[in-house]
Amino acid sequence: MNRLYRILLVEDEVSLARGLTYNLEAEGYRIIPASDGLAAMEAVEAGGFDLVVLDLILPHVDGYKILLRIRELYPRLPVLILTAKLEEGDRIHGLELGADDYMTKPFHLKELLLRIQGMIRRMTWYDGRSPAEEYRFGPNRVNFKTLKAAGVDGERTLTAKEAALLETLIEHEGDVLSREQLLTEVWGYPGDLVTRTVDAFIARLRSYFEPDPKNPVFILSQRGLGYRFVRPPGEERSDEEEVKQ
Repeated sequence: MNRLYRILLVEDEVSLARGLTYNLEAEGYRIIPASDGLAAMEAVEAGGFDLVVLDLILPHVDGYKILLRIRELYPRLPVLILTAKLEEGDRIHGLELGADDYMTKPFHLKELLLRIQGMIRRMTWYDGRSPAEEYRFGPNRVNFKTLKAAGVDGERTLTAKEAALLETLIEHEGDVLSREQLLTEVWGYPGDLVTRTVDAFIARLRSYFEPDPKNPVFILSQRGLGYRFVRPPGEERSDEEEVKQ
């Protein structure tokens, strides 16, 4: 790594926090620990982090409220949820509030390190490029710089990862991208990681931009292969809408 990346580690299990701090610092990261929700909120307000590893079940202030505050202040800051909560609804809610990915306890340390490395690498790459300001498809429009979008249910602000996934699909318009390719291009992960994160994000993009998410016309599934983006028949991309690669 060319510089010392700072990670806010929000974890109230003392032994786990110590172990993670030791291993992450051995990888060259600077770890700032927060053992409860109040300490985490203070750290978030102070800022200066490159990534946040966030538990959901915390004393005083829960992880969801912390995640909301992170997204208010830093729309593009990578957040990895690390939690013992296994319910599908908890996972989906965390992603809806703006988390980039999640892992459940217990977990493999090697996989955690790979995910953190990939998220930081992708963040660094994305911050150094100049995406097109606005892109339109059908009745939808997306500004990849401001993350503002207008879809079937009105205006919203996309998370950085939602925008990156949509932009990647658009850049490869018409091509089928496998889950492995998307994990590599959008999350920066090795393609052999086993996770349903891609599918969860695809479902959310469809809920924003598809008139009928169960019968999509823009973000299509290719059974057994992956996903592809198509524009409406007869609609051509203008020069202003060209997504820079």
